[in-house]
Amino acid sequence: MTQVALVGCAHIHTPGFVKRLQARADVTVKYVWDHQPERAARQAEALAARPVAEADVIWSDPQIAGVIICSETDRHEPLVLAAAKAKKHMFVEKPLGMAAADARRMAVAVKEAGVLFQTGYFQRGLPFNQFLRDEIASGHLGRVTRIRLTNCHAGSLKGWFDTEWRWMADLTQAGIGGFGDLGTHALDLLMWMMGEVTEVAATLRVVTGRYGDCDETGEGILNFANGAIGTLAAGWVDVAHPVSHVISGTQGHAHVVAGKLFYQSEHVPGADGKEPWEKLPEAWPHAFELFLDALNGKPVPLVSVDEAAARSAVMEALYTAARTKTWVRPKVTS
Repeated sequence: MTQVALVGCAHIHTPGFVKRLQARADVTVKYVWDHQPERAARQAEALAARPVAEADVIWSDPQIAGVIICSETDRHEPLVLAAAKAKKHMFVEKPLGMAAADARRMAVAVKEAGVLFQTGYFQRGLPFNQFLRDEIASGHLGRVTRIRLTNCHAGSLKGWFDTEWRWMADLTQAGIGGFGDLGTHALDLLMWMMGEVTEVAATLRVVTGRYGDCDETGEGILNFANGAIGTLAAGWVDVAHPVSHVISGTQGHAHVVAGKLFYQSEHVPGADGKEPWEKLPEAWPHAFELFLDALNGKPVPLVSVDEAAARSAVMEALYTAARTKTWVRPKVTS
């Protein structure tokens, strides 16, 4: 039985992760820590775990193989550095850092420690995302000229962050607002499919004012090293989100509507774009499940810490571009 600890319970995905942990027969949670003791106690009770007042108890316990860090984003760095020093494998909820600098320091520490790392970019595992990445890499769309990904919901309109998740709409703790919170998933897919981003521009907006000056929607433009132009839309003020992908290439086209892929390619028999494309790979388990599988020795695809740090760097550049109304080069290093 692999023993883990939950370190920080602030993120809105924490309850979902708790349910996943409860369902695992090969993982048990020994400790729960949070800087708010009542929050730690609540999740510890749900997991039949021991709440601890000091995280040092977790770092010093040799039985703890891995930790799940779901704290506020501004608390990630000290927790990740402590986990790396203690040689604990780690799942860190996205985004990794507040910006490029802290994300890079965490990446260096994780790599030097030689531990497993995973973050919450679960959308890679969706069948059409796996398929599209492979088709782009194979050249079946020709040269990709434009790629647009969006990730939106109505969280601000519905008051999802009026509860204990209010910190996620506080830029001092989250580093980002609605655009970055949801946009980081689409950004991960863009970079996973297209590679290095060389410069960005962006516009962000406060719409309802429900969360003060926290941005609630935005649009970014990304220039890729391979010459493609990317656009990224994300936010918390969309009552519907039917079209998530549009990819145009010199020899093909793809778009996703209501979760259905429509695909056209000169190189793929039957790919005429008229009907939903059904020849897709199996979905991967959720990114969190993949981390738990990896802890138990299974060979599974994980997000590297360098990839996670690069997403933080590009997102920082997008926010800087929106503030300065200029093109900005991301501070991505590896």
